[in-house]
Amino acid sequence: MDRVSRGNGMARGFDAECDILVSGKEICVDLSVILRMAFRALGRNKMRTALTMLGVVIGVGAVICTVAIGEGASQKIQAAIVNMGANMVWIEAGGVNLNGVRTGNGATKTLTIEDDKAIEQQIPLIGHITPNVDMRAQVVFGNQNWNTSLRGVSPDFLYVRKVAVERGTFFGPEEVDRADNACVLGPTVAAILFPNNEDPIGQTIRVAKQPCKVLGLLEPKGQSATGQDQDDFILLPYTTVMKKIKGISWVDDIWASAVSPEAVPEAEREVADLLRERHHIRPGQPDDFNIRHPEEIANAVADSARLMELLLASIASIALVVGGIGIMNIMLVAVTERTREIGVRMAVGATEKAVQMQFLSEATVMSLMGGIIGLACGLIGAAIVAQVLQWPTAVPVSAMILAVVFSACVGIFFGYYPAKKAANLDPIEALRYE
Repeated sequence: MDRVSRGNGMARGFDAECDILVSGKEICVDLSVILRMAFRALGRNKMRTALTMLGVVIGVGAVICTVAIGEGASQKIQAAIVNMGANMVWIEAGGVNLNGVRTGNGATKTLTIEDDKAIEQQIPLIGHITPNVDMRAQVVFGNQNWNTSLRGVSPDFLYVRKVAVERGTFFGPEEVDRADNACVLGPTVAAILFPNNEDPIGQTIRVAKQPCKVLGLLEPKGQSATGQDQDDFILLPYTTVMKKIKGISWVDDIWASAVSPEAVPEAEREVADLLRERHHIRPGQPDDFNIRHPEEIANAVADSARLMELLLASIASIALVVGGIGIMNIMLVAVTERTREIGVRMAVGATEKAVQMQFLSEATVMSLMGGIIGLACGLIGAAIVAQVLQWPTAVPVSAMILAVVFSACVGIFFGYYPAKKAANLDPIEALRYE
């Protein structure tokens, strides 16, 4: 026991925190002691430890920031789907075949107001419906002018596209029947035509050379998931646009809303059958209209955003691997520097498992600390992106936990070999090492 006591004294001479208790052949290693020893060992070379952790910090920070931007994009796309209407049915004018040459969508003139009324009257699964006649037009008020999207719609547009009037009123069926020169402005158009906070309600503006009275102002919706301004448009009665501005008798689209999301497939089938019958399309002939699925388009954009997020996160995670290699390199150096210390500890009774645990804990603590600091940096970076670029960001709690756990796993994986090397040292040879 005297010899063991002297050996323990020597071990404490190398490291005051080395509290390995020896009782015969029983070795009791306290985890808290091992962690305290790890922090003490890392604290001896603060600069080296900080530089080694840097790779993990950059890797975790980049991954968190990337995930935050990607999640923000996904939430924005989901919000766009909700704004669009989960039960929307979009009927678009199709293409035509001219001497074997197919034109693009929107080239036919067979989609009419009568089709709109027939769908409304004959298909119970359709709750609200509005025709749409659109074009680009110049709008002018005083010395201000702006080129914007012009849409001729019915009052049901508010229900189908989930739009609300912030101030003033929307035009009603009477204005539509009379083809009144009345309009409702999107926030972007209102801000440009009335830059000095002047109230646009009741003012008369020129829309494609037609004087129009402003009845109301729509609530802002912001940018879409693809970056388009959803507030840059002006609404008029579809009869006004068709008769006084475009001079046409057909419509570009018909936007409808099914009574429920579950009713959308059956409603689309009934709409297609009704339009084929009305347009006298024989069996086997292609439709002269298209039924679009805006939710599927938005979901496809969301899938692309998730794929890009995964790709960027994968690239960013390479920094974690580089950081892990740096940890392995430094731990190998540490094993070489502390060879004599390892020999003394093994001579006084420390097992290979205890030595291995000591060095493995140092690598894990170093990587875990880097992961926590990287998480904080990633959250700060995401907040800066959201503030500077006005882009929504969101970091799921699961992603934060996974980042910290993964950084700890990096330390365990890359610290195992140096720890194993330290544990396999011959105590006699280690004591002779200078």
